[in-house]
Amino acid sequence: MKIPSARIVFSEQDKKEILKSIEESLTTGQLTLGKNGAAFEEEFSKTTQTKYAVAVNSGTSSLEIILRALNLQGKEVLVPTNTFFATAAAVQHAGAIVKFVDMNPTTLSFDMDILTQNVSKKTSAIIVIHIGGMVTPDMPELINFCNESGIHLIEDAAHAHGSILDGKAAGGFGIASSFSFYPTKVITAGEGGMIATNDAKIVEEAKKYRDQGKASFLENKHDRLGYNWRMSELHAAVGRVHLKHLPEFVEERRKIAKKYDEGLKRIKGIKSLAVDSRSRSNYYKYIAILEEGIDRAQLKKTLREEHNVSLSGEVYELPCHLQPIFQNGYKKENFPVAEEFCRRHVCLPVYQGMTDAEVNHVLSALEMELR
Repeated sequence: MKIPSARIVFSEQDKKEILKSIEESLTTGQLTLGKNGAAFEEEFSKTTQTKYAVAVNSGTSSLEIILRALNLQGKEVLVPTNTFFATAAAVQHAGAIVKFVDMNPTTLSFDMDILTQNVSKKTSAIIVIHIGGMVTPDMPELINFCNESGIHLIEDAAHAHGSILDGKAAGGFGIASSFSFYPTKVITAGEGGMIATNDAKIVEEAKKYRDQGKASFLENKHDRLGYNWRMSELHAAVGRVHLKHLPEFVEERRKIAKKYDEGLKRIKGIKSLAVDSRSRSNYYKYIAILEEGIDRAQLKKTLREEHNVSLSGEVYELPCHLQPIFQNGYKKENFPVAEEFCRRHVCLPVYQGMTDAEVNHVLSALEMELR
């Protein structure tokens, strides 16, 4: 039995529906900023319980556009160091200043005590990351803190399609949020991103920035330093079809996670990351923690070569402050919690259509290698 780290699923009916929409776009010649994109935006905003959504070409650009729309050039933005490179890169590309912050190992988000120690008069925004699809239960406290401090709360929800905290959807907590539709995500458009917000001004700015900074679609006048960040109609057609399945995809992943929760209880050397009962994760990633002394690289190699089990990439194996591009500026900084977490966790395979037999095969392979 071969277990991939991820699997992308489109039913035959999905394929037919996508091809029909694409054929219509090819026939009409409306290949960008058309009705598929507009419909995708409207449908997606309902999943985030926000008034608006703006489709763009990637999750990275969606985050950069938010930062530009908030005029954060030259201002400080706090980012957890245990995130993907693109989060920090978007801050720098937008002309803002990244300040990395250590993490809370149980929520994988900001530690409130560490966060408050790092906020200064220079701080204009914080970016909350919903790592693996888990919305931190500290979100109400974060919102209050930001409101009292006059700081923008931005959500990097690239992992969190369909995730919920206390009945509220990920993407609707901050002033704006960023989503990704990269192929491995819970739902995909092939490529693409989405901005969700209740702020009409951000929507106005985002629509300019994504279309080369043009004042309007019909005029060749540019009043922003924008870029080609448009989502094509073809990608929107794919995204719309996958979006219809979001509730069932999340439910399926949660069932798989529950099986892992139970199975890992009998295996020494590894334990599941507990998810707070208030946070309904979509389990984009199923995260487990290895005991001290276990060689993660060797474990992954053995699982792949001897058991045909491929573990997905970590979240993340190297914190941002240790990335070569950022390291010079953070050599004297200390992020012990993030370094420990990033070094010792693994992500078990979770994908649509994963069978009980496949889950059991993963668990058996882990038990055999960690006994």
